[in-house]
Amino acid sequence: MKIDIWSDVACPYCYIGKRHLEAALEHFPHKDQVRVTWHSFELDPEAPAETTETQYEVVGRKYGVSPAQAKEMTGRVLNSAAAAGLSLDFDNVKPTNTFNAHRLIHLAAGQHKQDEMEERLFKAYFTEGRHIGQKESLQAIAAESGIDCTAMLNSDAYTDEVRKDEEEAHSLGIRGVPFFVFDYKYAVSGAQPVDVFVQTLSKVWGEAHPANLVPVETAIAGTADDPGACEDGACRV
Repeated sequence: MKIDIWSDVACPYCYIGKRHLEAALEHFPHKDQVRVTWHSFELDPEAPAETTETQYEVVGRKYGVSPAQAKEMTGRVLNSAAAAGLSLDFDNVKPTNTFNAHRLIHLAAGQHKQDEMEERLFKAYFTEGRHIGQKESLQAIAAESGIDCTAMLNSDAYTDEVRKDEEEAHSLGIRGVPFFVFDYKYAVSGAQPVDVFVQTLSKVWGEAHPANLVPVETAIAGTADDPGACEDGACRV
């Protein structure tokens, strides 16, 4: 089974959704036969690499609310993250442009470390307060996984790969992330509960392997042709 995930490392629900999928896979008997591929999605392609704004000011400007109201909004995200075993620190998040981070993830994919790099960037951004828009910071983060990204950062390497992912997202009608596509047949939008992922995994596997079909009563969030919408649990452009 192949799972394609569109995500931005500056999206807290993408981090939460990653944890929910991982938890679901722990309950899936065919986990070893699942291949996960991460795809680039920039929530704000025009975001500056450097800004003096706090995370609350960025969120407030995006949704037309005050920084104080934005902090209340992120409080709900913190609760969801905690339930997934994550500790997020929005007070120290450094808003930035994520384009180079996405290029780094593509570089890591070529070294079979894509999931590791996705995880590392999420933690660096949301938990450690590191500036993932600065080349020096990305170099240090990559080095922790045994990757030298200096040449990549000083070139336009993997730009086409990032743009291809984003064009495919557009063709699929993806407007918010995380967005999970299973065998390009079914899709789940947003950081849905673990049991939704468990049901989806079983349904997709059962349809591909009729002899092991397991009935699933609950409908999944949508299909690639009809992605559906998620009022909560997704970050949108």
